[in-house]
Amino acid sequence: LNADNTKLAGMRVTTSLIDSFALDRSGRPHAAPGSPYAAQGLGPFGSQFSPTNPDQLFVDNAHNGTGLGTVSAYEDLRDGTLSSIGDSPFADFQTAPCWLVVSPDGRYVYALDTGSGYISSYAIARDGLLTLVRNTPVSSTPGVTGTDIALSADGRTLYLNMSKVNGVGEFAVSGGTVKQLPGSPVPASGSGSTAGITTS
Repeated sequence: LNADNTKLAGMRVTTSLIDSFALDRSGRPHAAPGSPYAAQGLGPFGSQFSPTNPDQLFVDNAHNGTGLGTVSAYEDLRDGTLSSIGDSPFADFQTAPCWLVVSPDGRYVYALDTGSGYISSYAIARDGLLTLVRNTPVSSTPGVTGTDIALSADGRTLYLNMSKVNGVGEFAVSGGTVKQLPGSPVPASGSGSTAGITTS
C-alpha cells in the first residue's frame, strides 16, 4: 500500500507476476488495466512504495540465480498501470534479494540478499532511477546470512534476522553506507530462529 492509500501491489513469487490495483475514495481496490503484470525478473519477492513519492514502487527479484539479483523500479500510474523506470531492473550482482526497505526520506533502498549474505544499497534519483552504491556483508562469519529487514523510524538503524546465530543484526545507516554496530547480533532469548522483524 502506498503512502496516500491510492495504490496497492501484490507479488506472485512462484509465477513471477505482479498484481496492481488503484484504490477509490472508499478504499475499494480496482485491478489496473493489464494486471497482473509480468515481473522484470524471476520471483518478485520484497516490495515497497516510496514513502515520499506514492507513484514509485520498488521490487526485488529473488530467483534469477547466483549473482543475478536485481531490483526493479516502477512508476505506478493513476489507474494502477505499472511502467518501467529507465533501464530497470537494476543489478546488485548478488544472490536472492528477498526483502527490501526504502529509507523514510525516499532517497535509498536496501535489499537483503539472502542467498549470498549481503545488503545491497541503492541511491534513488528523483525520477526513481536506481544506482547501486555498495554491497555490505551481513557478517564476517562464513555462512551467516539474513532474513527479513526493517529500518527504524528515523532511518538511521537497520535490523535483520541473522541466520545460524539466532540473533538480530543491528546496522548503522548513513546514506548508502551500512555498518554493523558493536554488540551485533543481539542474541534472541530461547531456542529456534527469530521471527519477522517489525518496527513502529
